[in-house]
Amino acid sequence: MESDLSLEFLRVTEQAAIACAHTMGQGDRHGSDQVAVEAMRREMDTVPIDGTIVIGEGERDEAPMLYIGEKVGLAQKSNDNRRKWDEVDIAVDPLEGTNLCATGAPNAIAVLAASEKGGLLHAPDLYMEKLVVGPTSKHLVDIDAPVRENLRAIARSLGRQVDELTVVVLDRPRHEKLIADIRATGARIRLIGDGDLSAGISAAVSGTGVHALMGTGGAPEGVLTAAAMRCLNGEIFARLKVAKPEDEERARAMGIKDFKKIYKSEDLACGKDIVFAATGVTDGSLMKGIQFFGAGIRTSSIVMQTNPHRVRFIDSIQVYPGPSVKIRF
Repeated sequence: MESDLSLEFLRVTEQAAIACAHTMGQGDRHGSDQVAVEAMRREMDTVPIDGTIVIGEGERDEAPMLYIGEKVGLAQKSNDNRRKWDEVDIAVDPLEGTNLCATGAPNAIAVLAASEKGGLLHAPDLYMEKLVVGPTSKHLVDIDAPVRENLRAIARSLGRQVDELTVVVLDRPRHEKLIADIRATGARIRLIGDGDLSAGISAAVSGTGVHALMGTGGAPEGVLTAAAMRCLNGEIFARLKVAKPEDEERARAMGIKDFKKIYKSEDLACGKDIVFAATGVTDGSLMKGIQFFGAGIRTSSIVMQTNPHRVRFIDSIQVYPGPSVKIRF
């Protein structure tokens, strides 16, 4: 990408987060997701790019907008044939944690990742085994190693005891054995109902109290996590789970042939210029949720890039119009 689009993409996640925050706690997960999608698409079409959604809300027949293959950006509306637009591949999750938003639970976020064309894996909407760790542990773990060995390696790298580690796991029946194996080591577990993307990011940020993410979650979220790991120097180890012939057909249609391959962040997000932007919808370990008050709307976001390599935590206020509006700190 020739232009620095990081703040443009920040604007997109902010508007998606604000839209679904209006529905927070109302118990309508589908309604929350819909308004987030609509706001994200509307704002995306003001960004000066020739964009393609490579990970979105589903296939064309399943999703009314932000579907895989959809073209977005200002180039779609421009009549200027002389202008050269940045061709950008985009992965989006307009509302990661729809149930979290619907119930007012922590860690719902609006998120996107972008790269130059071809820089993000076109991952099918399948399950994926995942192990996510921070920079100090990434060369010491193996997705196929026993849980005990991986936790011992993480503990050594951090100068801790295993019983001082916290591992995040999605609270699902499929993780019953994994949870038992982790508990057998003495490590602590934080079970979450949704949102393994935000948990994976937390594993690579010091001070969050999260030291690893383990378990099986969505492959699209794995690509978004990989984009974040490229910026944070953490690592994701991942492998697709193909359970039935239809899964294999779908994966092959998207160019995936090796179903035993262990993916790392540079396989899932291989682009030179990665931008990752996320805005909190509800309060979480990395970002606060949307706050509505008399003067405006306060947002808390994280924006990361590989080129230049930087991570920004951004606290913003969208100010309501009026000469007598007062801003609070």
